[in-house]
Amino acid sequence: MEVRKIEIEDISSVLPIYIAYYNKQEDSCWTEITAGKRIHQVLSMEDSYGLIIEEHGAIVGFAMGYFKQYDDIKGYTLEEIIIATAYQNKGYGSALLKELEIQVRKKGAACIELQAVADEHHEHYYGKAGYHNAQNFVMKVKWFE
Repeated sequence: MEVRKIEIEDISSVLPIYIAYYNKQEDSCWTEITAGKRIHQVLSMEDSYGLIIEEHGAIVGFAMGYFKQYDDIKGYTLEEIIIATAYQNKGYGSALLKELEIQVRKKGAACIELQAVADEHHEHYYGKAGYHNAQNFVMKVKWFE
């Protein structure tokens, strides 16, 4: 298993994993155009950082996000972490998240923030990695008709 930094040039290589995961697992409707734009948006942000995990030269998954400066700390916002379906529940996601934590901490992050779907699967995955629901933040949304 190898982990390396993700680059914009990797977008076309991670697109199939992104689209397959979200369209099959989350019942979404991503296309190469929309998924490519989403991944490019994150990777081209100032202070973006992410990793790819590979096994025998094949991309197994990736994580991406960005560093965010606050008044007294620098945090890291994890936007996406995706493991190809065939590799899920085999430790790849945990290994990728652990390596991401090590790397962003080395780069000065005091914490990792993320938003996750409120279901048993995500609670289990993030819970076993030590992530907790923030008690001092509530996500707000306003939908336009």
